Amino acid sequence: MEVTGFLTAIIIGLVIGALGRLVVPGKQNIPIWLTLVIGVVAAILGTLVAGLFGVDDTAGIDWIELLLQVIFAAAGVYIAAGAYGRRRH
Repeated sequence: MEVTGFLTAIIIGLVIGALGRLVVPGKQNIPIWLTLVIGVVAAILGTLVAGLFGVDDTAGIDWIELLLQVIFAAAGVYIAAGAYGRRRH
């Protein structure tokens, strides 16, 4: 991954975190900063996995990469909501 790809993943990650939170059903009792961190990590992981499959640089919008990022974000939000919810009670 290039430096520009990494920086783009961080910026996109902020949006990806919000999308991941929207995909997970129910209310998630996690702070917004945690959602944003999850989004950044998910964007980086999604970009890396897309690179492994060779779909990270396609003509036009990289839909597969975006889908992978949202899936990672949704999984991260789901796990964090479960862990954070148990810790708070």
